[in-house]
Amino acid sequence: MFSTLMKRVALSSLLTCSAMAVADQSDYKLMVIDQSITADVAENRQYEQAFNDCALSVKEKKFSEAETLCSKAISLLSTSKVPSYKRRELTSFTLSNRGVARIMSENDTAALSDFYEAVQISGNELVEHNLTRAKKNLAL
Repeated sequence: MFSTLMKRVALSSLLTCSAMAVADQSDYKLMVIDQSITADVAENRQYEQAFNDCALSVKEKKFSEAETLCSKAISLLSTSKVPSYKRRELTSFTLSNRGVARIMSENDTAALSDFYEAVQISGNELVEHNLTRAKKNLAL
């Protein structure tokens, strides 16, 4: 049991480290999946591609496209055959990325909903940073 827990913590740490693009502290943070360290399973590649394309679209200021891609990634994750803890964390990251796309396109209510849901799923510091940043920007 301890070995399983340690593997889970190590994988979670690796995933967290590989699944982020760090921005300046005053900016929103977008998460990406480092596909060089993930299993080469076609099903996983679909959600990974949608996940990363979402972040790229946000960076390119294609917010509507980013929102669609994030929603696609969330849908693909919900049916993926990955461990539930990984699915929860990646779903949380995807919701946070979609929240960034939405807040940048001035869809503040939907963005806050995504950020709050992301924090409820996984209290990851990157996800919490985006929620805190949005609340500060919107003076909540």
